[in-house]
Amino acid sequence: MALNRRDFLKVSAGASGSLVVSLALPGCSGIQAGYKPESGEWRPDAWLELTETDDVFFTLARVEMGQGTYTGLTTLIAEELEVAPERITPRFAPVADEYRNPLYKLQLTGGSTSMATSWEPLRIAGAQARQMLVMAAARVWKVDAAECSASEGRVVHPNGMDSMAYGKLVKLAAKEVVRGDIALKPRHEWKYIGKNRGKLDARAKSTGTAVYGIDMELPDMVYGVIARPSRHGGRVLGFNGDEVRSMTGVLEVFETDRGVAVVADKYWRARKAQEALTVDWDFSGALSVSTDDVFASYRAAADDNPGESERSEGSFDGVLEGADRVLEAEYAQPYLAHATLEPMNATAWYRDDHMEVWAPTQAPDLGRIAVARATDLGPEDVTIHTTFLGGGFGRRLTQDYIEEAAALAYRVRRPVKVIWSREEDTRHDLYRPAMLHRMKASLSGGELTGWHHQIVGPQILGWFVRNAAPAQFPWAPKFMYDTLGKVGLMAEGIATPKDMSAIEGAIEYPYQVDNIDIRHTHTDPGVPITWWRSVGYSHNGFAVETFMDELAHESGEDPYQFRRRLLASEPRYLAVLDRAARLADWAEPAPQGRARGIALMRSFGTYVAQVVEAGVENGAIRVYKVACAVDCGQVVNPRIVEDQIEGGILFGLTAALYGEITLTNGEAQQSNFHDYRLMRQYERPEVVVDILDSAEAPTGVGEPGVPPVIPALGNALFALTGKRQRRLPLKAEA
Repeated sequence: MALNRRDFLKVSAGASGSLVVSLALPGCSGIQAGYKPESGEWRPDAWLELTETDDVFFTLARVEMGQGTYTGLTTLIAEELEVAPERITPRFAPVADEYRNPLYKLQLTGGSTSMATSWEPLRIAGAQARQMLVMAAARVWKVDAAECSASEGRVVHPNGMDSMAYGKLVKLAAKEVVRGDIALKPRHEWKYIGKNRGKLDARAKSTGTAVYGIDMELPDMVYGVIARPSRHGGRVLGFNGDEVRSMTGVLEVFETDRGVAVVADKYWRARKAQEALTVDWDFSGALSVSTDDVFASYRAAADDNPGESERSEGSFDGVLEGADRVLEAEYAQPYLAHATLEPMNATAWYRDDHMEVWAPTQAPDLGRIAVARATDLGPEDVTIHTTFLGGGFGRRLTQDYIEEAAALAYRVRRPVKVIWSREEDTRHDLYRPAMLHRMKASLSGGELTGWHHQIVGPQILGWFVRNAAPAQFPWAPKFMYDTLGKVGLMAEGIATPKDMSAIEGAIEYPYQVDNIDIRHTHTDPGVPITWWRSVGYSHNGFAVETFMDELAHESGEDPYQFRRRLLASEPRYLAVLDRAARLADWAEPAPQGRARGIALMRSFGTYVAQVVEAGVENGAIRVYKVACAVDCGQVVNPRIVEDQIEGGILFGLTAALYGEITLTNGEAQQSNFHDYRLMRQYERPEVVVDILDSAEAPTGVGEPGVPPVIPALGNALFALTGKRQRRLPLKAEA
């Protein structure tokens, strides 16, 4: 991000004596700030607040769902402010323009962008506050500010002995004016950035004091559940409301846009009432496809339409004529659920013409729009309180569960907590789309001369824009919401960002090939979809890196050396590839009954190469070891990077081995962890993560561990069995 630091920072002081530093992004309207004499509180309008009592508060603009923003972003502030991260208290941000993700113009956490978008702004904020405190102390001491220093929350006198705590200086510091750019600390002076430190939220999570959405409790709270149609698009014709209302503890039974709601004084009473509920559904306009129908429609679409060109270099059609060999392959990936360990939930309270919502959401500004859609309220009448998230993976970018809670609270006028069961969470998820890939490549004289990749399937933006577009313009009247969404889709790639969800991981094809043709054939069977951890990289990574493995074997070349030769002009790709191969002892034979597979992918700016060592035991695939090399630029906390990459690897292996949502006549057939399995602890392989040292700006790590591990496992199984698997999930007996 290119930022003019002088235009970027604003400083203000309140009657409370606190020093407030805010990052004013261009075009932001600013939060109403001011001192509240009745409470003695100062409401900051951005990230950083220092108080006379020596408290330091950091307003976290990105949510914490296990990916480490709570610790990582706080570390950036701490480094420049010269305060230990443990001394800073993070607070989740309210909905406000200042907290929007600058890449998306929405207040959302996703795309592994939190560190990349915060790296410079938060360090500037800390440095600005530190400099003002130093200037204030120098004025008190009547010395040159350049001769003072800051350390451990104190400004130190040039004599090296006298010092003043920040809290004693905030009133004076607020009056200082900093002219020109603030010098950020050089790398060799960093105390916290780049160092292994524990997570700031670890104690709260370990002791149960961290509040997740599902933990919310409010006075006089009741519980809601919703009976939803088994097929997307089903409508209510009738239900036995009177009978269910007579059950003990049941307060309300009524129809909503999503089905039939039951509200009771206890959660299990609401569930028991739901079991007694009989709904007559109209499925005349509902989803009716089965999995085989989806892929049949994809193949028909691919036959009829070569797709829109997404990358074209040289002449692929021309090089085919003189090729020695032409290889073709088709890859298919199923729908995938998110399976967050905390199921969807939200708590809403409507009172005094205002709605408050407590929710584990990745996008609180979209949550406000969801409430507005479900009620007669406007976004300005809604307050979203973001909690800790028990997993996100993209699922909590879509706000259907908040709409449900808001609709129930608006009806019953009491605090209502809506909790989805695991079965509801699986069957009514918005899935990672099923995708089809048609690959073709030409070889001449042992050289790869042409590469063709046709991606077939839907884009996600059409399903997501419903609340995203209005969130960008919260002042717009509600009758314009749907129009804003349509306009956003029409302006995609022109006035709004291009939807890369189907093609990312394909168009960045890094190998040196003169003739490249990459296309996308858009077709959407109507199955609800949304973002899934690593999004398009997850399916394109499998297709690209599996086909590269096929080409290596076809050319008679070692898969590692084949890739290496074609990456000669890509030093960062080459570095992780070489490092992973060394970590895995690629040059040495695998142990008896095992084989190794290799793959790499650059996703979300991060370069990752992985080698999987796998075998088959007792009729089941067994993964023994994953060696992984990562280049994510400058590392803020190596331990968090290792945790996230390892988590991504296990997430990807789960998808590779077990992940599949199948549809029969529009109904999802999986319901819980017995038939939508997660990798178990006893199946966990040895995972070795090696982080390359880099001075480049930091990039994301929450998702890049996922894409390479899926093809690397498939490639290992081919090396073991000689049978190539082109459809996921992988099978022990292909």
